[in-house]
Amino acid sequence: MKEFINNLKRVWKYSKSQKGRLFLYYFCLLINIANGIILPVVAAKIIVLLTNSNFYQIVITGFVIFFIESLQSFTTYSNTILSGHIYRETLGSLETDLGKEVLKLENKSIDDNSSGVFISRFTKDASELSDIFNSLGYHVAEAFKNIGIFIAVFIINKICFVYLLFIAIITFLIDKKRSSERTKNEKQVKMKDEIRTGFIGEMIRGIRDIKMLNSEQSFIKKLELRIKDANEERFRATKINRTIQYIGNIVRDISELGLIILLVYLMSEKHMTPTIALVVYHYSGNTSYVTMIISEFLDSMVDFNVSCSRVFSLIDNKEFKKEKFGNKHLDNVEGNFEFKNVTFSYKEENILLNNLSFKIKANETVAFVGKSGAGKTTIFNLLCKMYPEYQGKITIDGVDLKELDKDSIRSNITIISQSPYIFNVSIKENLQLVKEDVTDEEIKEACQMACLDEFVEGLKDKYDTIVGEGGITLSGGQKQRLAIARALIQKTEIILFDEATSALDNETQDHIQKAIENMKNQYTILIIAHRLSTIINSDRILFLNNGRIEAEGTHKDLLKNCPEYKQLYESEIEKKN
Repeated sequence: MKEFINNLKRVWKYSKSQKGRLFLYYFCLLINIANGIILPVVAAKIIVLLTNSNFYQIVITGFVIFFIESLQSFTTYSNTILSGHIYRETLGSLETDLGKEVLKLENKSIDDNSSGVFISRFTKDASELSDIFNSLGYHVAEAFKNIGIFIAVFIINKICFVYLLFIAIITFLIDKKRSSERTKNEKQVKMKDEIRTGFIGEMIRGIRDIKMLNSEQSFIKKLELRIKDANEERFRATKINRTIQYIGNIVRDISELGLIILLVYLMSEKHMTPTIALVVYHYSGNTSYVTMIISEFLDSMVDFNVSCSRVFSLIDNKEFKKEKFGNKHLDNVEGNFEFKNVTFSYKEENILLNNLSFKIKANETVAFVGKSGAGKTTIFNLLCKMYPEYQGKITIDGVDLKELDKDSIRSNITIISQSPYIFNVSIKENLQLVKEDVTDEEIKEACQMACLDEFVEGLKDKYDTIVGEGGITLSGGQKQRLAIARALIQKTEIILFDEATSALDNETQDHIQKAIENMKNQYTILIIAHRLSTIINSDRILFLNNGRIEAEGTHKDLLKNCPEYKQLYESEIEKKN
C-alpha cells in the first residue's frame, strides 16, 4: 500500500492540471456514494412498510427512490465525460514527459534493448497510469455504495448481517492472496510481452527486406517462438490466478448454501417472514459484489504499481542510463578537434579505438579511410558524445568534451550518416526539424546545394510531399541528399560526412563533391568514405587500421608512403574499369 500511495503522488504531477475536473468528478462520486448507501436503506424500509401495509409512507418513499436514481443517472453521465477529459490530458502530459526522457537515454541503453521495451511503456503502461484516478474513484465509490447493502441487511436482520460480513472477510482474504501472487508474476509477463512487441515492430519496419530476402518462413518461426513464450508465461500466471479464484468461488457457493440454511432456520423459528428472507437472499448477491469490487481494485493496484516501476525506470535514470553533459558553454565554436590517447570499445572484448591520437584544425577538410571495423564511424560517434564511456581525452577548441554542455556539442556538429533517418512528414517538415523558422528561400537554397531541387520541383506536391516512414518513397541517394540539405540548413560549424555519398550515382556524387568544395575553408569538414575518389581533394587523409592511425597526409602523400592506401585506391580504379 505504501508503494501504491507513493506512486499516486508521482502520477499526480501529470494530473494536477485537471484538478478542477477531478474535484467535480469526485464530487459526483460522493453523491453516488451517498445515493448508493441511502437507496438500499430506503428500499429496506419499504420492505418493512410492506409488511405493515402503510400505503401513504410507501408512496412517499417511492418518490424518494425515484429522485435518488434520477440524480445518480445524471452524476454518472457527468462522470463519463469528466473521466474522459482527465484520462486524455493526463496521458498526453505523461507521454510528452516520457518522450523527453527517452531522448535523453544513452545510446548504449537503446542498443541493449529492443524497441518493444520502450513502445510498451509508452502505450500500455502510460495508459495504466493515466487512468488511475478515474479507476480509484470508481472502485472506492462502488465499494461504499455497496456498504449500503450491508446497512440494509443490518436493519432487516442482525444475524444475517453478521453471517454475510464474516463471509465477506473470508473472500477478501482469498482475493488478497490472489492479488499477491499476481504481483509476483506481472513483471515477468510484461517483460515477455516487450520481447514479442519489439520483434513484431522490427518485422514490420523490415518487411520489405524480409520479402526481398525470401525469409518470410524464417521470421514466422521466430515470431511463433516469441508469441508462444509470451503466451505461456501469461498462461502460467493466469493459471495460478484462476486456481485461487476458483477456491474463492467455492467459498462463495458454500456460503450461499449456508445462507439458505440460515434463512430456512430463521423462518422455521418465526424470526423472519418468507418475504424478508427473499429480500435478504437477493441482497446477499450484492454483498459478494463488494468483495469483487475490492478484488478488482487490488488487481488494478498491482497493474498500476508494476506499470509505475516500468515507466519511472525510464524517467529515474536507474535501469536506463541518461546522457550527462558538463556546464561549460562555447559561444563561438571554431572547430578545432583533438583526440588524446583515446581507447574505446562497445563491448569489452572488442576494442575499436586503441590509444588513438590526432588533431583537426578549424575549417580543415579531413578524410578518414580504412577497412570496415577500423573505427571510423566510432570516431564520429565519440565526437558527438553518443557514447561517453571512453579512456583518454577528446577536446573541442581545447575544452574537454566531457565538460561541455549539450548545445556546445550538438548545436555545432552535424552528422550525415550512411543511412540517414527520414521522418514520415513532408520534405519541408523534415527540413524544419533543425530550424523551425527556416524560410522557403533557405530551403530551396539548401536543396540546390544538395542537388535535390530538381527532384522536388518535379513532384506533384513539391516541398509538401509526404515521404513515408523512413523516407520509403525516396531512393537511397534522394534520402542522403535530403539529409545533406537538412545539415546545410542547420549551418553548424562542423559537418561530419559518414559515407554520405555512398548511395549516389556518379553524376549526383559530382554535384555533392562540388557542394563540399563550396563549403571548404568555411566549415570544419570530416569525411568517411570507401570511395577514395570522393576524398582525394581533402586537406588531409588519415588512414586507420585496428583503431590506430597508420599514416596521414594528402592523397599524393599516401599513394607514395602507405601501401595499404595505394592498394585500396588501385582496386577501386580496377572496379571502375
